[in-house]
Amino acid sequence: MVERELKVRPIRSGTVIDHIQAGQALNVLKILGISGTTGATVSVLMNVSSRKLGKKDIVKVEDRELREDEVNKIALIAPGATINIVRDYAVVEKYAVDLPDVIVGVVRCQNPSCISNTNEPIKPKMLVKGKNPVVLRCFYCDQPLTERIAEYLL
Repeated sequence: MVERELKVRPIRSGTVIDHIQAGQALNVLKILGISGTTGATVSVLMNVSSRKLGKKDIVKVEDRELREDEVNKIALIAPGATINIVRDYAVVEKYAVDLPDVIVGVVRCQNPSCISNTNEPIKPKMLVKGKNPVVLRCFYCDQPLTERIAEYLL
C-alpha cells in the first residue's frame, strides 16, 4: 500500500489560526460565529502533529480577517495561538494572540450569585491573572475561572 500525505490547499486571502490547543478548533469556530450554514469556506485541522505542542488544531477562514474582539476571545481558549493574515497566497502579517490585563463584556462569571449575573446594568469584568494557562478572576466577586472558559464566553 502506498502511503499518501493529505494536504489542505492554501487560501488566497483570509486568516489562518495556528497553534490552537488540540480539541479547541470547534470552540474557535463558535467564537467566529461559523456554522455549517454561514457560507464561509473554512478548513479545520484537528490533532495535527506539532513539535511545539505535541498535537494542535488549525483553522483556515477564507476571505475574512479577524476583528480584535474575536482575537481576544480566541486568546482565552488558545493562549498560544498564532494569527496569520493571508493575501494573494502570501502571509502578510503574523502575530501571537495576547490577552489584555482586564477583559470587559466578553466572559461571564461562573458564580451565579455574582452581581454581574443579575439584572444590574453592569458588564462582566475579568482580571487576567495568568496568560498561559489562562487564569481569570472576577472583578466583582473574586471568583476564579480557570477551566471550561469557552462555556462562559458571551
